Amino acid sequence: MQVNEIREKYLAFFKARGHVIVSSASLVPEGDATTLFTGNGMQPMVPYLLGASHPSGTRIADVQKSFRAEDIAEVGDNRHTTFFEMLGNWSFGDYWKKEQLTWCFEFLTKELGFPKERLWVTCFEGDTEKGIPKDTESAEIWKELGIPEDHIRFYEAKNWWSRAGAPSEMPEGEPGGPDSEVFYEFTQVAHDAKFGDECHPNCDCGRFLEICNSVFMQYVKIAGGGFQPLPKQNVDFGGGLERIAAASENNPDIFVTDVFIEPIRLLEHMSGKHYVDSRYARSFRIIADHARAVTFILADGVRPSNTERGYVLRRLIRRAALHALKLDFVDKDKEDSALVRCATIYLEKYRQAYPELAGEEMYATVTNGLWEEERNFAKTLTRGMREFEKIAADGHISGEQAFLLTTTYGFPFEMMAELAHERAIEVDEVDFQKLMKEHQGTSRAGAEKKFKGGLADSSEQTTRLHTAHHLLLKSLQMVLGPHVKQRGSNITQERLRIDFSHGEKMTKEQIAEVERIVNEKIAEALPVVCTEMAREEAEQLGAEHEFGAKYTERVSVYSVGQPDNVFSIEFCGGPHVANTGGLGTFKILKEEAVAAGIRRIKATLA
Repeated sequence: MQVNEIREKYLAFFKARGHVIVSSASLVPEGDATTLFTGNGMQPMVPYLLGASHPSGTRIADVQKSFRAEDIAEVGDNRHTTFFEMLGNWSFGDYWKKEQLTWCFEFLTKELGFPKERLWVTCFEGDTEKGIPKDTESAEIWKELGIPEDHIRFYEAKNWWSRAGAPSEMPEGEPGGPDSEVFYEFTQVAHDAKFGDECHPNCDCGRFLEICNSVFMQYVKIAGGGFQPLPKQNVDFGGGLERIAAASENNPDIFVTDVFIEPIRLLEHMSGKHYVDSRYARSFRIIADHARAVTFILADGVRPSNTERGYVLRRLIRRAALHALKLDFVDKDKEDSALVRCATIYLEKYRQAYPELAGEEMYATVTNGLWEEERNFAKTLTRGMREFEKIAADGHISGEQAFLLTTTYGFPFEMMAELAHERAIEVDEVDFQKLMKEHQGTSRAGAEKKFKGGLADSSEQTTRLHTAHHLLLKSLQMVLGPHVKQRGSNITQERLRIDFSHGEKMTKEQIAEVERIVNEKIAEALPVVCTEMAREEAEQLGAEHEFGAKYTERVSVYSVGQPDNVFSIEFCGGPHVANTGGLGTFKILKEEAVAAGIRRIKATLA
């Protein structure tokens, strides 16, 4: 059964039972600074589960788009995804266990046609120490509905929900309650004894797949560690749409459901490789999953960066690009990009369920944002992979080698570690982290000791803008001429400002060309290297320095570029990034005159 069909059936089923259908919340949580993304269907509903009145009433149903960054490393098997849709229905002090479990059973067996003999359920074991009884009520309801007694299992920690974890971990006043999970059994999957002698619903062997869960918000923790019933009991149901679709196909691999199969067929066509080949299945899954997640994250307004949500987005795109390289994709332009073409499939597939994905403007937002980041990373990835292969040939990667790959070649450590793990190669992460801390500490110490102005602070964003300042000065000289010299500088976390010698207003074409050169050098992921040398030696090398500034006999000189092809070289004591690859997109905000023969540029990084 197709995902769109299941989604429509679900909403129609609960609408017929008095539920108001509400739209999905954004992947960017509103008013919740504790998490970067909306990670489940319950998250937007927590205020109402805790007592607030929902504006649409006491019976609500929805399909919530969700993203779990912590699952990125897990993607590659047949069941994990980062982005997923969660079917949800909610009772805020309205119906209770009998109605909820009955409707759940009816939807799975009558609407979707699941054989009841393939369904297993779990219930709360109880906590006698805390005075919370075993949830025999739910178990009895399941038996009345036709679930065999030997298909009903009891667990403690796995069948209790609260925001704070297990009953013993909950603070006073925290609500919680038992939950009842439903699993689908793939009888064609044999139990693997390495996961234990007995197979059971929560076994990790792959025979069982959790498809939905009903939480019964029933208790509140009181003084002394005990529990008492809540005055208003709530129901929270969550069903994984992709997992339900896989179960409807009686196939434990969610990547053969209709939502993924079209992108995977495209990837097979473009690569000449086959998904059923175990050598490539993991890469197919990672690209298909990450392209979908990126589509929705970009559509909700996030842009690639080096912090918070933007960092997660950048990591997804670059990890997918790494696996595209493993499948031998060579993307020469946007139309050839496997990731962009997958994203266009997802935009088409989901636009009916999520109208915000429709339209030319959203198409451009998603495809341009993805392609720009992919293009910027391509050169870094190719050069870094070449060096990685040389180092990995020895069967071990030292901390120093890992440090070199990261700082000189801009090759992300997490990708290095993943590739090494696939080849059973050890990476000395402890020594790598030690070298990185020393490197960062040296940069900070140098800034505190030697830098004489211009920087508001030594924060990450100011440091990025400071490095871009070097690229900007050299680009101005290339476009306007060698007469351009720095005459002042001021850099904050919001923008950089440079004053420079030039006698006339820059044209739009000149501004565009300067931007192009700076962004080109960012995309090339050039190493940024600091060298201490005699001032006279630095002057002989042609290192730029600020007019009128006083320098000591020994100076710090920062060069940007490969040793045999340096792009810029300057006297400087401030903090810099180790590689230009992560700077972002450079944009000139304003160009103006500040004095006779002196112009000023303000610019930023996005």
